[in-house]
Amino acid sequence: MPSLWGTMLIIAALAIVAVLLISMRKPDRFLIARKIRINAPREKVFPLINTIQRWTEWSPWQTKDPAIQQTLGPITEGIGAYQEWKGNNKVGEGRMEIVESAAPSRIVYRLDFLRPMKAQNRAVFTLTDTGGATEVIWEMDGPSPLLSKIMDTLMNMDKMIGRDFENGLANLKKLSEG
Repeated sequence: MPSLWGTMLIIAALAIVAVLLISMRKPDRFLIARKIRINAPREKVFPLINTIQRWTEWSPWQTKDPAIQQTLGPITEGIGAYQEWKGNNKVGEGRMEIVESAAPSRIVYRLDFLRPMKAQNRAVFTLTDTGGATEVIWEMDGPSPLLSKIMDTLMNMDKMIGRDFENGLANLKKLSEG
């Protein structure tokens, strides 16, 4: 009969194997998406997303690290506009660059995270006219290596990042409608 420590080690090993098996069955790519209806025309909402320095007015990560260090590139609007940031462990470090801009309906940017974990993702804002209002969809997708799959199994990344997207969209709505 195994000792208490032996039983605990067996249970821990089984838990680790279970997490690995669940994680390995997850897709090799992830997608996180949220949407909101904003009572303002696309022409008013679009510049708030397409102009990098305006992100400080609505970004959900601004409040997670008020001391975040941000550097803007020489182009601050549309294709080629970028921002680099260094922040606390809640916002990490990285770079975002607008790679597609089609006024007033679509903005695509590349996200390069350096820490807490290296990753390269793509994010898209789609703005659709809904009769005087604007539906904004914010989505992010990218590769999901095993470590990301394990983190998702343990922490549900869709809920964590999705909550940030929801807060950002709510801030964008308030700013656009104000």
